[in-house]
Amino acid sequence: MKYLSVTDTYIFRQIKCGISPEMTAKLCFKTLRDVREWDKGEPKPAECRRLIRMYAHREFGIGDSWEGFEMVGEKLHLPTGQMVSAQQILTGIALIEIKLGA
Repeated sequence: MKYLSVTDTYIFRQIKCGISPEMTAKLCFKTLRDVREWDKGEPKPAECRRLIRMYAHREFGIGDSWEGFEMVGEKLHLPTGQMVSAQQILTGIALIEIKLGA
Protein backbone atom coordinates (compact mmCIF):
# COMPACT_ATOMS: atom_id res chain seq x y z
CA MET A 1 0.00 0.00 0.00
CA LYS A 2 1.35 3.40 -1.03
CA TYR A 3 0.58 6.49 1.04
CA LEU A 4 1.59 10.15 1.09
CA SER A 5 4.34 11.04 3.53
CA VAL A 6 3.50 14.35 5.18
CA THR A 7 6.57 16.56 5.62
CA ASP A 8 7.06 19.76 7.64
CA THR A 9 7.24 21.70 4.37
CA TYR A 10 3.89 20.33 3.22
CA ILE A 11 2.28 21.17 6.58
CA PHE A 12 3.75 24.69 6.50
CA ARG A 13 2.71 25.41 2.91
CA GLN A 14 -0.65 23.70 2.71
CA ILE A 15 -2.05 23.75 6.22
CA LYS A 16 -0.48 26.75 8.00
CA CYS A 17 -0.35 29.09 5.00
CA GLY A 18 -3.14 27.60 2.87
CA ILE A 19 -1.24 27.99 -0.40
CA SER A 20 -1.55 25.49 -3.25
CA PRO A 21 1.50 23.99 -4.99
CA GLU A 22 0.64 25.96 -8.14
CA MET A 23 0.47 29.28 -6.27
CA THR A 24 3.71 28.46 -4.44
CA ALA A 25 5.50 27.82 -7.74
CA LYS A 26 4.23 31.09 -9.20
CA LEU A 27 5.09 33.06 -6.05
CA CYS A 28 8.64 31.66 -5.81
CA PHE A 29 9.38 31.69 -9.57
CA LYS A 30 9.95 27.94 -9.43
CA THR A 31 8.48 24.97 -11.24
CA LEU A 32 5.63 22.87 -9.90
CA ARG A 33 8.08 19.98 -9.85
CA ASP A 34 10.37 21.94 -7.47
CA VAL A 35 7.45 22.53 -5.09
CA ARG A 36 6.47 18.86 -5.17
CA GLU A 37 10.08 17.92 -4.37
CA TRP A 38 10.02 20.28 -1.36
CA ASP A 39 6.79 18.61 -0.23
CA LYS A 40 8.62 15.26 -0.35
CA GLY A 41 11.40 16.57 1.90
CA GLU A 42 13.94 18.24 -0.42
CA PRO A 43 15.42 21.46 1.04
CA LYS A 44 13.55 24.64 0.16
CA PRO A 45 15.37 27.98 -0.35
CA ALA A 46 14.95 30.29 2.65
CA GLU A 47 13.76 33.13 0.43
CA CYS A 48 10.87 30.98 -0.79
CA ARG A 49 9.79 30.22 2.76
CA ARG A 50 9.82 33.96 3.54
CA LEU A 51 7.82 34.79 0.39
CA ILE A 52 5.19 32.23 1.36
CA ARG A 53 4.98 33.67 4.89
CA MET A 54 4.64 37.20 3.53
CA TYR A 55 1.93 36.18 1.06
CA ALA A 56 0.02 34.29 3.73
CA HIS A 57 0.18 37.43 5.97
CA ARG A 58 2.49 35.90 8.52
CA GLU A 59 5.20 38.59 8.20
CA PHE A 60 5.46 42.11 6.88
CA GLY A 61 8.59 44.19 7.09
CA ILE A 62 11.54 43.64 9.36
CA GLY A 63 11.61 46.82 11.46
CA ASP A 64 9.57 48.03 14.41
CA SER A 65 7.95 50.73 12.27
CA TRP A 66 6.02 47.97 10.42
CA GLU A 67 4.54 46.46 13.58
CA GLY A 68 0.82 45.85 13.16
CA PHE A 69 0.93 45.87 9.35
CA GLU A 70 0.28 42.67 7.42
CA MET A 71 -0.62 41.60 3.91
CA VAL A 72 -3.89 39.72 3.61
CA GLY A 73 -4.14 38.44 0.06
CA GLU A 74 -3.95 41.50 -2.17
CA LYS A 75 -4.59 44.12 0.53
CA LEU A 76 -2.56 45.79 3.27
CA HIS A 77 -4.10 45.40 6.72
CA LEU A 78 -3.30 48.54 8.75
CA PRO A 79 -2.90 48.68 12.54
CA THR A 80 -6.13 50.73 12.57
CA GLY A 81 -8.03 47.72 11.22
CA GLN A 82 -8.50 49.16 7.71
CA MET A 83 -7.79 47.07 4.62
CA VAL A 84 -6.38 49.09 1.69
CA SER A 85 -5.51 48.18 -1.87
CA ALA A 86 -2.46 49.35 -3.80
CA GLN A 87 -4.69 51.73 -5.78
CA GLN A 88 -6.00 53.33 -2.58
CA ILE A 89 -2.45 53.93 -1.34
CA LEU A 90 -1.43 55.50 -4.65
CA THR A 91 -4.55 57.68 -4.64
CA GLY A 92 -3.79 58.84 -1.09
CA ILE A 93 -0.23 59.77 -2.00
CA ALA A 94 -1.45 61.67 -5.08
CA LEU A 95 -3.98 63.62 -2.96
CA ILE A 96 -1.30 64.55 -0.43
CA GLU A 97 0.97 65.78 -3.24
CA ILE A 98 -1.86 67.86 -4.73
CA LYS A 99 -2.63 69.42 -1.34
CA LEU A 100 1.04 70.17 -0.63
CA GLY A 101 1.48 71.68 -4.11
CA ALA A 102 -1.53 73.99 -3.74
